[in-house]
Amino acid sequence: MPISGDTVFVATRNAGKLREFQLAFSSLGLKVKSLADFPDIPDVVEDGDTFLDNALKKAKTVAEALQVPVLADDSGLCVDRLNGAPGVYSARYAGEHGNDQANNEKLLQELKKLPAWDTTSQSQTERISEHWLSPAQFVCSLVLYDPKTKQAYEAMGTVEGFITDHPRGENGFGYDPLFYVPAYDCTMAQLSAEEKQRISHRGRALDVLQARLSSSAFSE
Repeated sequence: MPISGDTVFVATRNAGKLREFQLAFSSLGLKVKSLADFPDIPDVVEDGDTFLDNALKKAKTVAEALQVPVLADDSGLCVDRLNGAPGVYSARYAGEHGNDQANNEKLLQELKKLPAWDTTSQSQTERISEHWLSPAQFVCSLVLYDPKTKQAYEAMGTVEGFITDHPRGENGFGYDPLFYVPAYDCTMAQLSAEEKQRISHRGRALDVLQARLSSSAFSE
């Protein structure tokens, strides 16, 4: 994996994401530094049309500034009954960037404006709870950019679930309290950090990235 010594540089100021990256890389004996360690580097404007666009822009911009390989993530929630919204606007859905409570409240408001969810088209209707408002997916795009080789390593991870009608759980961040995972019979916010790491969109994207970097196609 193209890293700088024993440290992985991650282009984020999101404390929740940082904790998850630290948990993931600690098992490899690696430390993580984030943009919180480099206050002089300005925030990168996330104006891409896709998660991948934003992740690539962040990774490349910060890597060129620091002159070390940098890992960037762009991720969010895509809700079926809202035609994929909030999507790339997940962090600023309610207007203010990173206001989790406001974003969750707006998501529930938007879904409750819709007609009752017709589950007759679902293949397993008997498993649909009356507390679920829509199918949804968490999506994560990761890019590791090496400024010396100008190469970008990309990976994506997703996890399927449902939006519940009220928040549950105290762990995680973002939309985790509203994102129900049927296999665990709870929301993301009710999972431990280790459980979430195993099944989350970010954890899966990291697994894909590590596999690609260790494959012969990406070996150096």
